[in-house]
Amino acid sequence: MAAVDSFHFLLGEVSRSCSGYFEALALVGAVYTASRAAVLLRGCCGLVRVHFLPRMIPGKKLSQRYGDWAVVYGASDAVAKAYAEELARQGISIIFVSQDHTALRDVAASLAQSCGVETIVVVVDVALGQAAGKDVKDVLRGRDVGFLVNCVDQSASPQSLVEVSEQALLELVNRNVAAATLMTRLVLPGMVERGRGAVVNISSGACCRPSPGRVTLAASTGYLDHFSRALHLEYGCKGIFVQSLIPFEVASKGQPATAGGWLVPKPEVYAYHAISTLGVSHRTTGYWPHTLQYELIRWIPEWIWVLGSHQFKLRARFPSLH
Repeated sequence: MAAVDSFHFLLGEVSRSCSGYFEALALVGAVYTASRAAVLLRGCCGLVRVHFLPRMIPGKKLSQRYGDWAVVYGASDAVAKAYAEELARQGISIIFVSQDHTALRDVAASLAQSCGVETIVVVVDVALGQAAGKDVKDVLRGRDVGFLVNCVDQSASPQSLVEVSEQALLELVNRNVAAATLMTRLVLPGMVERGRGAVVNISSGACCRPSPGRVTLAASTGYLDHFSRALHLEYGCKGIFVQSLIPFEVASKGQPATAGGWLVPKPEVYAYHAISTLGVSHRTTGYWPHTLQYELIRWIPEWIWVLGSHQFKLRARFPSLH
């Protein structure tokens, strides 16, 4: 009995001597919890501000805010094509710039007929260097170009760097890096002169975290993302709105609408949501479920991300094994 009383006495003494530490730890825990709650609240407010309010409170027409024409590079990609179609539905005439006019001739004709806008297809081979921009300059002359949309080519299947041929690597850099930079250089002077315009660079969520088998895609999307952010700092004060769109998976042509659920939207659904963020956010996924994915990825430890990326690479290369 005496031993028990001694234990309770000792425990009481320890508790009294450590009470100050316990209170300090409780205060630290409360501050940390409050900070996490504040971050969560700020994220929720940002989600509503970027993705919901612009569609609930419509503003001026896009042509009044930026201009009557849009230059779209990379419209052979489903997302860029859908983005161009959404612009056309809002009365914006489209100049398609591509290395292959056959892929866009029918799209241009269809938009001109269904939306009542003008469409032009310009063939540009970036490998020609400075001469590649001559035709684009001729088309831009005398037109109120208010939009430039560049889109990364994501069609390549997952491959390690040494599996990509040197020629394919140079072509990829030309398509995803050189062409987007050149198009911006060609279109930007007119926007600066008019004091308004919007540059939208559509890259990919691949720029958020490095992935094995996606070295070239991660690098080119990362370039376009940082290029956009730097361009905003340089020309935002001159009336040019620069936006970096970093979408995650978007349904491909022929893929069932329910294959990925609401996390994998159709291109036209994604484009509708993405255009509503124009003028609101300089860097966004463009689609609120993708924003939730982005925030989740930021909290995933890198080793878990790399492990999942390896599994994705195996499934992509050997689908019959799964």
